[in-house]
Amino acid sequence: MCELRVGHGRELTGPRLPSLLELLQSRRPVEGDHVCTPCRLVLASFILISTTFSACGVRGNNQTGGAEPEVAGPADAPILLFAGTGTSPGDVAAVEAVLNSNHFSYSTVNSSQLNKMAEFQIRSYRLLIVPGGNFVDIGNGLTSTTTANIRNAVQDGSNYLGICAGAFFAGNSPYNGLNLTSGVRFGFYAVESQGIRKTPVAIAAAGGPTLDQYWEDGPQLTGWGAVVAKYPDGTPAVVEGTLGSGWVILTGIHAEAPASWRRGMTFTTPASVDNAYAATLIDAALNRSALSHY
Repeated sequence: MCELRVGHGRELTGPRLPSLLELLQSRRPVEGDHVCTPCRLVLASFILISTTFSACGVRGNNQTGGAEPEVAGPADAPILLFAGTGTSPGDVAAVEAVLNSNHFSYSTVNSSQLNKMAEFQIRSYRLLIVPGGNFVDIGNGLTSTTTANIRNAVQDGSNYLGICAGAFFAGNSPYNGLNLTSGVRFGFYAVESQGIRKTPVAIAAAGGPTLDQYWEDGPQLTGWGAVVAKYPDGTPAVVEGTLGSGWVILTGIHAEAPASWRRGMTFTTPASVDNAYAATLIDAALNRSALSHY
């Protein structure tokens, strides 16, 4: 069901199609967008009805026809990386690059495969990673049974790392979200309301240096968990916490972003340093390690 990847995984590719959100504003993709395309939120509506629409990401359908590959067991690959409907192929590849360079063993799973997995199968993996993309399509591409299975697996001891769209999806999203956050629903980081869609952001980690990190249509994570790192306006950029026996880390930034995403922007922190922080988040989520927090 899942394809095991250890060492150098293959780069994922896929069509860069905009997400279609009927009756709501959408924006055509911009040349050079790496993670995020539309699913724009009408901010006034967001304030009035507390409904979040898209997070970072293109709509990426990584499903393939034909027979499904067999599941790589958790003994071989303790990390399960979601690469299904709604995920950005570019961000899946960026996460894979960090996993490979840091010698994490992992397997990938698409939406149809994950929909076929029972709760005990999901729970047998130590960590589920949901990367950037379009959280509306991520949630809608999974059955309500599947999201309940994921939530129950985390509550019973599995761990979860949500990156940008994966963080939105972890919250109380109305689009078949996981609600690992006891009802908390996240909004966009404030620069979104200024029409900024991607930018370097100085992220202050508790007990660590301030790093310029790549941000693209990501959430601020107010209201849930311990704050591991903050945006310049003081809102949470990275949080950690528990659901039952499970460990959850959510991030609104793309620490895994490769240098190629930085074209036309100025960063004071090398991509290699930011990528090392991404590896720190993965390791902490995998091993249930509490990071320094405010």
